Amino acid sequence: MKEFHLHLVSDATGETINSVARACVIQFDDVRPIEHFWNLVRTDRQLDLVLEGIRDNHGLVMFTLVDETLRRRLQDFCREMQVPCIPVLDPLINALAAFLGVESQRQPGRQHVLDAEYFSRIDAVDFALSHDDGQSNWDLHEADVVLIGVSRSSKTPTCIYLANRGIKAANIPLVPGSPLPAEVDLLTRPLIVGLTKDPDRLVQIRRNRLKLLNQGEGSSYADPELVRSEVQEARRLFSRRGWPVIDVSRRSIEETAAEIMMLLARRQSGTFSPEGKKT
Repeated sequence: MKEFHLHLVSDATGETINSVARACVIQFDDVRPIEHFWNLVRTDRQLDLVLEGIRDNHGLVMFTLVDETLRRRLQDFCREMQVPCIPVLDPLINALAAFLGVESQRQPGRQHVLDAEYFSRIDAVDFALSHDDGQSNWDLHEADVVLIGVSRSSKTPTCIYLANRGIKAANIPLVPGSPLPAEVDLLTRPLIVGLTKDPDRLVQIRRNRLKLLNQGEGSSYADPELVRSEVQEARRLFSRRGWPVIDVSRRSIEETAAEIMMLLARRQSGTFSPEGKKT
């Protein structure tokens, strides 16, 4: 395992550069970055601390600074120290400026401005929390998406992820022997998506859940035959209702959410047909 120091320098929260760095590093086997986070770097004094850190731990530097003076200081220092220094957003911003024919505003943290979009995301998070696991069905019609699936099919984390993208998402569990809430039959606005999972994988996840709760593995909750039957019944329900189905067995939360957002976009453009849609 090859280790290296990785300095991530941002004048905002650092969310963007963290995501970019990890998306790049994951493409390399047998390497482990020792990450140094330098967020909200907006003054010379704050940058001094960054430079000291780079001097003490030579390594790759990636940054998203928009202040020209701070950028120049950081790049000049890295050049003297002979360490790579990468402005990760420059190619995109420059390409956009050339295409649009306008200059960028170069304002730190502009994506985190408290605007209408920000408050829409907050509202969506509140909605997801209050409509988790079949709660508050009385205003389910206000959702953008309703996820339905058996227990431990990643419904809750997917809803939270979607909420952070400004999408109002609710989820309803499929409980053996219990009907769906009557409100589901009245829904016309929300996109309803069925989530399913490989039964064997589901059994293992449920067994781990029981261990965390200090409950015996003899529960029907993790019985292989019952779980297999539960999943099959869920798939039959999705097919009868004509709901799109996503198998989350080998998908990350982000990938599942991306598929749902694509279904929403298709629906809004009029190119979406739920019948027989399985992914």
